[in-house]
Amino acid sequence: MDGIKIAIISATFAVHFKLILMPNASFWEKETFYQKADFVIVGSGIVGLNTAICLKERVPSARVVVLERGTLPTGASTRNAGFACFGSLSELLDDLDSQPEDEVWALVDKRWSGLQRLRERVGDRNLDFHQWGGYELFEKKETATFENCKARMGDFNEKLTKIIGIKNAFEIADNQLNTFNFQHIEHLILNKAEGQLHTGKMMQALWQLALKMGVQIFNGVEVTDFENTANGLTIYGNYGFELKAAKMAVCTNGFAKSLLPTMEIDPARNQVLITKPIENLPLKGTFHYDRGYVYFRNIDNRVLLGGFRNLAKAEETTAQFGLTNTIQDALENFLKTTILPNQKVEIDQWWSGIMGVGQTKKPILKEVEPNL
Repeated sequence: MDGIKIAIISATFAVHFKLILMPNASFWEKETFYQKADFVIVGSGIVGLNTAICLKERVPSARVVVLERGTLPTGASTRNAGFACFGSLSELLDDLDSQPEDEVWALVDKRWSGLQRLRERVGDRNLDFHQWGGYELFEKKETATFENCKARMGDFNEKLTKIIGIKNAFEIADNQLNTFNFQHIEHLILNKAEGQLHTGKMMQALWQLALKMGVQIFNGVEVTDFENTANGLTIYGNYGFELKAAKMAVCTNGFAKSLLPTMEIDPARNQVLITKPIENLPLKGTFHYDRGYVYFRNIDNRVLLGGFRNLAKAEETTAQFGLTNTIQDALENFLKTTILPNQKVEIDQWWSGIMGVGQTKKPILKEVEPNL
């Protein structure tokens, strides 16, 4: 009976909430919040806020409005591992199997340049950014992959020097195996240029910067539809929301298909765990395994570990948040048998995030139709 009472209360609250949230707009609201926007950004994540900030930098007088369906930018922006990376060596080699070489290196350039722009815009202190390097782990069964990485390292370092200005970014780091005490790991490759940051602090800093520049952010507005005519765009949202705009950018990544069904982009869920604090945790830097499909790091003497999406790609191609036994078991087993073997470890929290994956790894930046 308690469940029925809760359901009735919830339904009643939803009706009242709808009435309270969107009554007939007042004169004041029409003159401020509902004035036609020059630019509307759908999504307040990393891409959405950077888009809004960039527009205000270029056109300071423009009215820029960001619409966000959640209290926070729920997707991947506040749910990732906080790696400031451009690709592990095996991941880049894997990319070369499916993409032209110039495209792979152009993407590395974009990733590196984007990171530097983020650091300049927000500041390392606000990002809690540290360039402590990143390591790639190889088991004995991956000896052939490691040897291939080793053979290509000189060529890769030469290309990277031209992009990032750091010589010999990749190097063999087997001498550090005893430092980390990993089980079953035969080889390590260090990327000296890799960094890490605090995702929550990054998003908070971008949000504060956007507001300071005059960007208006509406939370709780889920864009459900839009009309695009010669007179401009009309954007419709939940609870009767309606706003006119000259131009609109859809920055929802894995959820973009709900508004733009013809886009070749699919959601990709990633599941993540974090442990309770561990005394004398030896990990420093970021860590990759299996072409970047698995990743972990130390945050406040806790292990943050995520990935193994490749074990169930069809199941993880979803826009639904959630956890599955397949991925949870794989992550927990890797934590307890490889990262921290023979040690008591308690998991404190699980969550999932949803990225967007296109036909290639290149960013999708295109005019879908005029003004959109």
